Amino acid sequence: MKNKSYTIVIADDHPLYRKGVRQVLEKESGFKILAEASDGEAALEHIRKMKPDVAVLDIQMPKLSGLHIACRLQLKTQTRIILLTMFNDKKLFLQAMDYGVMGYVLKDAAVNDIVAAVKDVAEDKYYLSTSLSGLLVPGNRSRPSNASVLISGLTPTELKILSLIATLNTNKEIADTLFISQRTVENHRVNIAHKLNISGTHSLLKFAIKNKDLLPEV
Repeated sequence: MKNKSYTIVIADDHPLYRKGVRQVLEKESGFKILAEASDGEAALEHIRKMKPDVAVLDIQMPKLSGLHIACRLQLKTQTRIILLTMFNDKKLFLQAMDYGVMGYVLKDAAVNDIVAAVKDVAEDKYYLSTSLSGLLVPGNRSRPSNASVLISGLTPTELKILSLIATLNTNKEIADTLFISQRTVENHRVNIAHKLNISGTHSLLKFAIKNKDLLPEV
């Protein structure tokens, strides 16, 4: 079976680091680097003009950060975004998810993680570096006082689905785990969002991660 081909834009303000990421990606057959950028404004221009499958962006860059680029591109492009970060920061992670970021990779682990991240994200799957898995572990931060009440109104199946969403499973992965169809998963997601009184493309994911400690293990 022929490998799928993916187009990529890379942006990082450190030339040597950017070169290293490019070299790792170029070793993979089917990956085509369309452009590089050293700042956020140039990266945004490349993405809008070239419409790559995936954009690999440093979370902190001159002019525009990777996070700001993700915010500006929400629902306006088919390009999937991977952020490279030095920080194990849950607040930034949740904000990135809210902006539609599909991949979150620790810069120190990028050599090992970036190929898998691009492949997963290009296939519309979420990717999180293993070393950042603590971001999915509930903290002691305050959360909406009515979260427990809202979650208590979900059925056992809906609770399982919300738990699987919290660990970044796709609809297909949830369907396979629960032996149901993807359409059934999609219908459940709509019902769950309605019961939780939330809306927005990524709001259910954000809610699930924030309140993971209230959900059953699957």
